[in-house]
Amino acid sequence: MKTYDVIVVGAGMLGIAHAWAAAKRGLSVAVIERSRQAHGATIRNFGQVIVTGQAPGTMLSHAQQSRELWLDLADKAGFHVRANGALVLARNADEADVLREFADMRLRQEGYRADLLSAREVGALYNGQLAHHCLALRGHDDLQIYSREALPAITHYLQSSLGIDFITGTLARAVENGEVSTSAGDFKASHVFVCPGHDYLTLLPEQFAPLNLEVTRLQMLRAVFDGAPVALDRPLLTGLSCVHYGAFSDLPTAQTLRGVIQARTPMLLENGIHLLISPTPYGELIIGDSHQYGQDALPFNDEAVDNAMLDLASQALGARLRVVERWQGVYGAHGPAPFSVLPVDAATTVAVMHSGVGMTVGLAIGERTVAGVTGR
Repeated sequence: MKTYDVIVVGAGMLGIAHAWAAAKRGLSVAVIERSRQAHGATIRNFGQVIVTGQAPGTMLSHAQQSRELWLDLADKAGFHVRANGALVLARNADEADVLREFADMRLRQEGYRADLLSAREVGALYNGQLAHHCLALRGHDDLQIYSREALPAITHYLQSSLGIDFITGTLARAVENGEVSTSAGDFKASHVFVCPGHDYLTLLPEQFAPLNLEVTRLQMLRAVFDGAPVALDRPLLTGLSCVHYGAFSDLPTAQTLRGVIQARTPMLLENGIHLLISPTPYGELIIGDSHQYGQDALPFNDEAVDNAMLDLASQALGARLRVVERWQGVYGAHGPAPFSVLPVDAATTVAVMHSGVGMTVGLAIGERTVAGVTGR
């Protein structure tokens, strides 16, 4: 039975975060992953670290810490990261009201680093392509990573530079008191961190059953400009995101905005659509997303949802777009909090996300959890 200081089950965002945090502390680490390379929520997302969108308190603190960890990890592992923030565009007066209330009531008081851009300032961006918007919030701390390239780069760095063993194509069947039974034999560690993504059945189902967890399925697009491109250098959001992200969603103006959206375009709320646009390093755009909740993620996409997202993106950019790739993202949802860290026994801890901000807070979750367990 091979022995390590730490075993991590799952090589997605939270698994990587715990493995890195443990290895930095000089501990021997193995990561057990059922696939050859994790291909779940960690690579199916926008790669956005949306610090400005997180609710004050725990989530904002985790996001701010994760930002610094991402910059450190990108420098060490050599993957692409944009560090020039993001824009939340107000398409109308109702959306502008939310951004103004955030700036007046929350921005500096809670430690966000952002500022408002007037209609004139927005119109001066990108050769006037955004001039049809009436206001924007420019977040300075937001990052963007190209996830499908970052994860392999991180894995390589953790293996080659920190000596972490990645045991892939291997199913972990049971975990108890530091022992992990797998399809490749048994392993032992002083502590095991179980990071199973949205798999609530394979390991420790008794821990998840009382939580009545669900998953959410997202429709995602990769598109290119069908005509003259816009030299987009940062992610774009719109006021639709203000009814979704905790930094804004509890503000009175956001509640008013939700009512306006329900009255004018109920299909957007029914499908959980709030536009995000992320430029890739290759001049493409990742566009989304929608949210369908349930016990299982059905495999069938709704073309009307894709069309709605594509129309919203075209309107925001003032440009024609052509889709070159479509996929689904799936992650955990409707938990007791945005994430859970659950002690199982003296040698086992479970960490799972219940929201789509694993890229934004995951590195801090790993850092804090490992520090708490190891006392280092």
